[in-house]
Amino acid sequence: MATAASSLTFSTSLPKLCRPFSISITHLPQVSLNFKKLNCSISSALKISRRTATTTTTTKASSMASSGITTVDQKNKKVVEVFDTEEELAVSLAKYTADLSDKFAKERGSFTVVVSGGSLIKSLRKLVEAPYVDSIDWSKWHVFWVDERVVPKDHPDSNYKLAFDGFLSKVPIPPGNVYAINDALSAEGAADDYETCLKHLVHTGVINKSSVSGFPKFDLMLVGMGPDGHVASLFPGHPLLKENQKWVTHITDSPKPPPGRITFTFPVINSSSYIALVVCGAGKASVVQTALGKSQNSDVFPVQMVSPEGELKWFLDRDAASKL
Repeated sequence: MATAASSLTFSTSLPKLCRPFSISITHLPQVSLNFKKLNCSISSALKISRRTATTTTTTKASSMASSGITTVDQKNKKVVEVFDTEEELAVSLAKYTADLSDKFAKERGSFTVVVSGGSLIKSLRKLVEAPYVDSIDWSKWHVFWVDERVVPKDHPDSNYKLAFDGFLSKVPIPPGNVYAINDALSAEGAADDYETCLKHLVHTGVINKSSVSGFPKFDLMLVGMGPDGHVASLFPGHPLLKENQKWVTHITDSPKPPPGRITFTFPVINSSSYIALVVCGAGKASVVQTALGKSQNSDVFPVQMVSPEGELKWFLDRDAASKL
C-alpha cells in the first residue's frame, strides 16, 4: 500500500503562491462515538425512498431502516441522506467521494477537492482504509480549503493541521497538489494570495471555470456546518454573506475564534459541480430542521444559501436529523 510522507513540502513552481514549507505533526488519537436509535421523519415535500441491499421501495418518512433513508428533490438537485450511525455515514461518504474521483480523473485528468475543518476530516477516515486507499488515483487529486484560520500550520486551530493529521499524511497525494494558505501574511494578504493562486490554476486548466458564473468550478466541495448554521467562515448576519465579486475574502472579526480567517465566497461555493454537506450531532438538529424541514424559525442561515450549479447532497446522522 502506498503511503504519504510524514511531512509535506510545497511546490515552488508558482512564484509567491503556495510557498514551500515542511512540517511534521504527531497524529491525533482516533475517536469513536456511540449513538442511540434513530427516530425521525422527513418533510413530505421530498420524495422518500427506503434503501436496502437489494431493492429500493417507497416508504413513509416515519419508517426508518437501519441503513438510513434517502430523499430527493429533483427540481433543486438536492439529495438528503440520513444514516442510522455516523459510521454508516462515513462509509457512504467515502464511496461518494471515490466515485467522483474516478469520474473526474477519467473525464478531466484531475480532481479538484475542497475541504473544510471541524468534524469533516474525521468523516473522511474511510478513504484512508481499504479498498479506497489503494484504488483511488491520488495523483489526480488537487486539494484546497474552503476556509482557513490565519495561524501557523502546526497550530491546533489550523484546518491544514487537522487535514494533515487525519487525512493528507495517510494518502499519496503529490505535495505540490495540496494548496495551503501563506500563513506568513495577514488575513487580507493571505486571502488575496490564495485568490491569485486559484486564478493561476484556472488559467492553466487545473480548476474549471463556470460558464454560468465565471467563478472557479471545483469538482467537489466537502464541507460541514456549525451549530449556528455557518458554512466555511461565512457566519449569520455577517456582511461577507453578500460578497459577490471576490473569490476569496478575509474576516478579522469571526464570532468563533480565532478571529482572523480567509474564506471562499458564496459565488465560488455555489459554482461547484458537487457539494457534500456533512452534518452530525443533535446540537445542529434545529438548524437542519429550518433548512430542510418544517420550522417556524424565520431566520435564514448561511447553510440555506448553499445552492450549487450541480448537486447538493446532505449527509446527516440520526441525531442531526432528529427534528425533521
